[in-house]
Amino acid sequence: MARVIYQKYQNKNRDSLAYGKWYARVKSIETLNTRKMAQHISEHGSIYTPDVVYGVLEKFRSCLVEMLLESKKVKIEGLGTFYASMETKGAATEDKFNPNEHVQGVHIRFLPETAQEQNLSSREFLKKCSFISIDELSGKKEEEPEP
Repeated sequence: MARVIYQKYQNKNRDSLAYGKWYARVKSIETLNTRKMAQHISEHGSIYTPDVVYGVLEKFRSCLVEMLLESKKVKIEGLGTFYASMETKGAATEDKFNPNEHVQGVHIRFLPETAQEQNLSSREFLKKCSFISIDELSGKKEEEPEP
């Protein structure tokens, strides 16, 4: 089972109802660039060399952006759907809405696959992993938070 590394932190926002409570966030240990991911994929019994896999991934990236900019969603079976969303500020009336003035950003979003056989929803993802603290991994003794 995969191990998700986490780091504990305390909410220090005095205006928050959760002030003083402890939480955890994923602690990433590495970012794989496209070349490293291509190398990893090719090592999984693939007949394709890392350069071929890299070429396919790079072409996918450029085509994904192209399709999203044409207001299309891109569904990768077994993984999920990429789509675009807009961040806008409001206009006083419908006829005063001007995208050049009111659109503040366009974002790429991702919705994980939820089909039963390939469910990547957060609840199913949670069932597939175990957790280890960054302190435990680094050999530090984990301190227990005060109640």
